[in-house]
Amino acid sequence: METIKILIVEDDPDINHLLSKIMKKQGYETVQAFSGSEGKLLLSMEKFDLLLLDLMLPGIMGEELIQDLRTNSNIPIIVLSAKSSLQERVKVLNLGADDYLTKPFETEEVVARVNGALRRCKCYSSQSITSTPEILTFKNLKLHVEHRDATLNGIPLSFTVHEFDILALLMKHPGKVYSRESLYEEIWQGGYYGEDNTVNVHVSNIRKKLAAIDSDEYISTVWGIGFKLASSL
Repeated sequence: METIKILIVEDDPDINHLLSKIMKKQGYETVQAFSGSEGKLLLSMEKFDLLLLDLMLPGIMGEELIQDLRTNSNIPIIVLSAKSSLQERVKVLNLGADDYLTKPFETEEVVARVNGALRRCKCYSSQSITSTPEILTFKNLKLHVEHRDATLNGIPLSFTVHEFDILALLMKHPGKVYSRESLYEEIWQGGYYGEDNTVNVHVSNIRKKLAAIDSDEYISTVWGIGFKLASSL
């Protein structure tokens, strides 16, 4: 079985080594970088399955690294930062991060978030190549689940791991209303914390990407409950 490789970009040596130790205990291979510039160089040279990223870094800041990555990569990005405000979390998620944890963090939660993100990625690539490819279609939107490709009006779209998973879940169950809690538990594979704005930000990002190509509505808000696929009528 191919080893999963995780890049840790964190300038604090103690935290970097701790994260590496935690990940290695889970059986993952780790590569450590101590500046944003070093992280960017490594990402250009090697293929990684997941990125653990601090924000306040020497060289290139974490936010800039996320923006740069999202122009050509869908690698899962989990941010670990001392910045704990809602505004900061929303900003980073809008840039394209998949998840956000504040420092100090609990070891068990980091492991759960990493395992959940990797599980969401691997559940598609582990499918048999002989199986019939699953293609989800709604209005002018098409998702190729196995290849994790998306097109709208024939134009390729780039979604983060969790954005793609949210869309796929809604498209697999048209008409079903998902609460923010249930979406979080389904997609992030973890407990829901009521103050977390993660789901709202990801849905907003999906809508922006779709609206840039097609003015039709694809995701409806059911006020007081959550989200569902918009009516096709």
